[in-house]
Amino acid sequence: MEAETLALAQGIDFSLWGLFAKATVTVKLVMIMLIGASFWSWSIIVQKTIQYRKARAEAAQFDQAFWSGEPLDGLFDNIGADPDGSSEKIFAAGMSEWRRSHREDGALIPGATARIDRSMDVAISKEAERLQKGLPVLATVGSTAPFVGLFGTVFGIMNSFIEIAAQQNTNLAVVAPGIAEALLATGIGLLAAIPAVVFYNKLSADSDRILGNYEAFSDEFATILSRQLDS
Repeated sequence: MEAETLALAQGIDFSLWGLFAKATVTVKLVMIMLIGASFWSWSIIVQKTIQYRKARAEAAQFDQAFWSGEPLDGLFDNIGADPDGSSEKIFAAGMSEWRRSHREDGALIPGATARIDRSMDVAISKEAERLQKGLPVLATVGSTAPFVGLFGTVFGIMNSFIEIAAQQNTNLAVVAPGIAEALLATGIGLLAAIPAVVFYNKLSADSDRILGNYEAFSDEFATILSRQLDS
């Protein structure tokens, strides 16, 4: 019996591809879906890492120009009303409203401070939407992938028991392939979920810090404009 079991086991391909090839259609679909979700997550992770790095570099460069002592009107004329950088867009939103709030005689239209604040808040909201786009996908993959993999595992084990009943043989060589392919589905689910959860937390924190810097700059800029209004 032991020799027969060993012979059966030696004839089975327990490689990852072998287990996938022998899996049922349902388990294969689960594995393919989880692999696709993993690739989708990693594409978002790489894209967001590059985007946040670029946003931090741009913010640092603009802060240096903003605090260089150059007149705000001159800085605004240099970057234009529709710049590319996020910090520049917030600054441009405030400066555009600042200029629109002046009458032809040079006097300010009442309520300029509130309108400037709202203009910059809208710009920050747009940048927040752009920064956080894709993060819900990571949260969804991280929370659902283990359960999708578990579904594949349960289905695979169920088929293994059905095969045992059909063959009326409890030999390990009969049970092992089905259980192995079922556990592979769980493994792929965890492989997709763990990086998604880890990077979702990291990227969310990075996004919050970047947006916090934008809001701090907006408050500082509003204070400068308010001081000019009062003078």
